[in-house]
Amino acid sequence: MMAIYGPLRLILDIAYFMMIVHIIMSWLINFQVLNIRQPLVGQIWYGLNRLLEPIYVPIRRILPNTGALDLAPLVAFVIVISLRDYILPTLLF
Repeated sequence: MMAIYGPLRLILDIAYFMMIVHIIMSWLINFQVLNIRQPLVGQIWYGLNRLLEPIYVPIRRILPNTGALDLAPLVAFVIVISLRDYILPTLLF
């Protein structure tokens, strides 16, 4: 069972940190602290979007339309935290 637990925990940890970086970057871009036209910032932003959009799209289909407020990253973040900290350790025992 540890052979499954370790890689799943690693995948969830990576997803957790990628979501944190994506959420913080979105705030900094919206408050014009970061500029997407800068090559490094643009590459990181578009790379994170390409990696995380497959996670966000199914959640957006379920959630009601809230206009400009996108709640899909928040819901995905809560799901990853609950999987990583609560559900995965209980599967071990």
